[in-house]
Amino acid sequence: MKIGDRIKGVSRRDFFRIAGTYGMSSTLLAAGTFGGVMTAANLAKAAESTYNKRFAKEAKHTLKFGAAGFNPQNLLIERAGCLEFARDLEERTDGEIRIEFIGNNQICGQLSCVEKAQQGIIDIYAASTQNSAGGAPYLNVLDYAYMFRNRADQYYFMYSPESQRILRDPLEKRHGLKFLFTHAELRGIQMGMSFADKPTVTRIEDIMGTKNRVTGTQLGRIAMEALNLNPVPVAWEETLDGLKQGLIDGAETWASAVAYANMSPVVSQCVDLRFFCGTEHTAMRSETFDGLSGELQDAVMESSYLTQVHVQAANEAALVNTVGFTDPPMPGTIFAENDVRVAKLSDEEVRKAEEMCSPEFQPQLWEQWRERINSWAGGIDTYQDIYNEVRNNSHTLAENVEPRRWWKG
Repeated sequence: MKIGDRIKGVSRRDFFRIAGTYGMSSTLLAAGTFGGVMTAANLAKAAESTYNKRFAKEAKHTLKFGAAGFNPQNLLIERAGCLEFARDLEERTDGEIRIEFIGNNQICGQLSCVEKAQQGIIDIYAASTQNSAGGAPYLNVLDYAYMFRNRADQYYFMYSPESQRILRDPLEKRHGLKFLFTHAELRGIQMGMSFADKPTVTRIEDIMGTKNRVTGTQLGRIAMEALNLNPVPVAWEETLDGLKQGLIDGAETWASAVAYANMSPVVSQCVDLRFFCGTEHTAMRSETFDGLSGELQDAVMESSYLTQVHVQAANEAALVNTVGFTDPPMPGTIFAENDVRVAKLSDEEVRKAEEMCSPEFQPQLWEQWRERINSWAGGIDTYQDIYNEVRNNSHTLAENVEPRRWWKG
């Protein structure tokens, strides 16, 4: 079943009418539970049931969750776990915590959600760590080129107690944010329509000299400059128009981001360069977390763990069955329907790119930022410590990585 088929039965007018009756959060949470075709009638019934359950008792804490541009529909494409987390946390705390879910860029966007959380306007946010690095520069720690070999490495690190020491604790201390969970993909270069009539990319030289959108991450720019990919800062919300108008040749992002953001019609080739993190994370304001009782804090962590496990499995499945991130894409997937070719580079070609831009082979390119990030983390060697930790991972398939409660050591 295509993604669009699930929501054809509900018009925008009907959706907002239902939301006006039962509240936007209850309606969104209800919509997120549908696996089959949704109609206005069954959405209204589900929203009513969700509303009654959520408001059966008075909440001790109502937390605002700013989820950038996410909604129940595109969260079926990129499985970032936002609604699963909200639903589980409300149920786990028997309604003592209530989540006001605000997506569709209504309260914050990819670049601003982190700042809104730091300012106390929202309590929880979801956005990529790379776009959030403008407001929380320590998140650059995830973006050293080729530090992670594959998605399995990324999940391995997020479950590891070492992520507490290297990522989570310094982030909380420096920026007042508690890193809860994340989806994991590796970024490639998404070529626009100027590459539609060109042969499928097989070499890094095929895309050298092109002009490509870059996120808010500083470290991503270092890698792109070393690869002669001419990084141009473009806000995520403006990337689609930039590709449409030919202002940029391509964009660095990951496969499911292309699909969920409706970029597939203007992307001709998804070049799987795998050169640094694409992590759509959810974090909570530390002051909000600290204001909860110990029991509710435990619930937040357990809901984060459950959501992390869900995201690990669901996004791996969605990449194949919904996005079409295979060569060739499976029929009926978003990439297949939009003629997006997946350009899988050989191991030798990826190694060539790694030797051109990674800290292991080009340490001089990274010295300034590496020293800065290390000092923020208390003097540890962040790159080497993460690099060493993920080399303990024996899995190449992300779904095979064993979940662990990272905060328990």
